[in-house]
Amino acid sequence: MDRRRRILIVGGGAAGWLTAAYLAKSLRVAEQAHLEITLLESPEVGIIGVGEATFPTIRTTLQFLGVDEARFIRETSATFKQGIRFNDWAWAPRQDGERHQYFHPFEAPFSTDGASLAPYWLLQNEATRAPFAEAMTIQARVADAQRAPKRPHEGNFSGPLNYAYHFDAAKLAQVLAERACELGVRHLQGRLTEVELDATGAIDHVVCAEHGRLEAELYIDCTGFHAELIGKALKAPFKSARPILFADRALACKAPYDRPDAPIQSFTIATAHEAGWIWDIGLKDARGVGCVYSSDHIDDDRAEAILRGYVGHDVEIAPRALTFEAGYRTKQWVKNCVAVGLSAGFLEPLESTGVVLIEAAVAIIAELFPHNGPISAPALRFNELMTARFDNIITFLKLHYCLSQRTEPFWRQNADPASMPERLVDLLEQWRWRPPTRYDFILDLETFAFFNYQYILYGMGFKTDLSPGRSEFPDVAGAEKLFAKIRNFGERATHDLPSHRDLIAQINRFGFDRSLEPA
Repeated sequence: MDRRRRILIVGGGAAGWLTAAYLAKSLRVAEQAHLEITLLESPEVGIIGVGEATFPTIRTTLQFLGVDEARFIRETSATFKQGIRFNDWAWAPRQDGERHQYFHPFEAPFSTDGASLAPYWLLQNEATRAPFAEAMTIQARVADAQRAPKRPHEGNFSGPLNYAYHFDAAKLAQVLAERACELGVRHLQGRLTEVELDATGAIDHVVCAEHGRLEAELYIDCTGFHAELIGKALKAPFKSARPILFADRALACKAPYDRPDAPIQSFTIATAHEAGWIWDIGLKDARGVGCVYSSDHIDDDRAEAILRGYVGHDVEIAPRALTFEAGYRTKQWVKNCVAVGLSAGFLEPLESTGVVLIEAAVAIIAELFPHNGPISAPALRFNELMTARFDNIITFLKLHYCLSQRTEPFWRQNADPASMPERLVDLLEQWRWRPPTRYDFILDLETFAFFNYQYILYGMGFKTDLSPGRSEFPDVAGAEKLFAKIRNFGERATHDLPSHRDLIAQINRFGFDRSLEPA
């Protein structure tokens, strides 16, 4: 029996090279004579790079690939990300200067003996209690103090606090490409000119201007929004999420720091505006800033004015326009072709779901990979898993918008239950009487845990009324001691952890220096 399994990945960028490296490592391609992975990359196609932020899963992925963390940080201009700070989402800045702000940390809320502190926080006096994230974890305090999530002596991917990264997307692709080639991936540069189907409607071969006819058993479409294989050739249907997620445009730019030693925030700043929001992430030498907006609510000129007003009119920027439609392909694996990355779908830059969806897709491909039998055997299960994951992320992203009290049309339409997924409407009704729990979600279909929902709900001021059952939570004194312990640990951590900029400078010069470990 011919067990040959040739995989042809069409498209580079983060999606293509992450897919190539992960499959090469997982399938041990370099050791298997019957397995072959080729990546065809067009030198004419640039990297979109709308998201320069990640989710903590990227650490596990990079570690699995054998990428050194210090080298990764140096070569991608990376910094640490401990969460997201949301400005002005609950309401617009008021005339007296008051602004709303909350933090979504990566750390899970503190708990003891499996018991959650959330009910005790909900039963505290709203006027005097600490913000939810600050009360439940030390990370909010650490990030606000511009401290790093780890120390110089703590090596690859380890540290006391959970974290991800901000990085230059183009440089990430270069690091992944080098690692993929080390793992046995064959790299071709050339322009795709044709996709030929066989009598069954599967891909028979593709044609490249520079290399001619290329054949494989499995084709992976990483051609971005062009979706050359899954969309143009195989006509896989696209399901729009625009009725739920209104944003469809972004203007992205790089902005310099006002001085070389300016603090680097270890979180993404997401600032709401009249028809969307602005991302602001700190890289080593500059900030990545972008204005996300709905073209149904403001025009491009107004969006640029909002972006320039945020950055400062005296700062020179060259905004790059990006157009997208939130949604995904309901069949991302069709016959002998599977889509990964933007070709499979894209929602919006909020919560850094672009890279995490690539990670999820390639992990499933590796786990379900058909070493024997039809190459399309995993298609049904793959499509079920990815469809559920996209739908659940859409629900989570909508949660950020629908709780707002802002009065602009964009925000009022987001608060209309008619624009919400039915599941979200049902969950919000349940959460009026109890906080979200792990039983609300099926782990393998989710990107975000129940506590991620808690951070957004209670950061936005959502009311969960536990007062009728106050007597069912009798250990108030014990809970207060734990809240005090979290505060004390947070204060100690702000003294023990280095500044974020100092740690990035240390890593770029020396890497992680274990000689600095305290005695």
